[in-house]
Amino acid sequence: MSYTPAIPLGGYAGWALLTRTRSAQMEAFVSSPTLQRDEAYFRDRIGGISTAEDLVADRRLLSVALGAFGLEADIDSKYFIRKVLEDGTLDPDALANKLADKRYLEFSKAFGFGDYATPRTKLSDFPDAILEGYKTRSFEAAVGEQSDEMRLALNAQRELAALAGRSLTDDAGWFSVMGSAPLREVFQTALGLPPAFAAIDLDQQLATFRDRAESVLGSSEISMFGDPGKIDELIRVFLVRAEAQSNSTVYSAQSTALTLLQSAGARGGLLSRLV
Repeated sequence: MSYTPAIPLGGYAGWALLTRTRSAQMEAFVSSPTLQRDEAYFRDRIGGISTAEDLVADRRLLSVALGAFGLEADIDSKYFIRKVLEDGTLDPDALANKLADKRYLEFSKAFGFGDYATPRTKLSDFPDAILEGYKTRSFEAAVGEQSDEMRLALNAQRELAALAGRSLTDDAGWFSVMGSAPLREVFQTALGLPPAFAAIDLDQQLATFRDRAESVLGSSEISMFGDPGKIDELIRVFLVRAEAQSNSTVYSAQSTALTLLQSAGARGGLLSRLV
């Protein structure tokens, strides 16, 4: 039986509580029998995997491998995953380099099937690296079953801290945000941008992200997230706006239902007078 994270509150209050209890909850989660069995199986079998074909043929290993990068939804897309892995990352025309979602690039790079004569699965420290990601992402997924906004916030906190530590130009940093569906959702919500915004020209998106970030967060530079306080500020704005949107949707639905009931009541009263 798996441990279910406790998320008793929504919004920023719920995030503050999760932040205080996360270490204890994470420890309980990774100690669950399900996670322990997954870890043991991966450690025992991954060293014998030499090709992408071998990996996709073992659904249990593939589940851990994909889960470490937040790609678990692709578990049944075996041909696609095999192509991503076999192409590698060194060739500019490799599939992973063409995909907007750069999680596939990191996934292919981590395994090295298309980049090296000997894949990284043969390295002694490889299981530790993949399992660390798997445990973290699995906990986030479990949190997401209680609150998708909390999962997005956890992902943003982790990804932005990692992004700030990379040697990237400001443009490249913003494009990394734009190429990550979970991060994009956090930024679009926090910066007050509609879902349709993703359909406009990329250069326009970049300029708009910068302008809105300057207005909402006080800086247009992606390097601002080297300050953990800026990450927390982004998450706070995201959660507050997401909660407001949710409440607005609920209110709108309730208002529509009330209008329909009132309309039905009025018609019923009119019919009774006519009869």
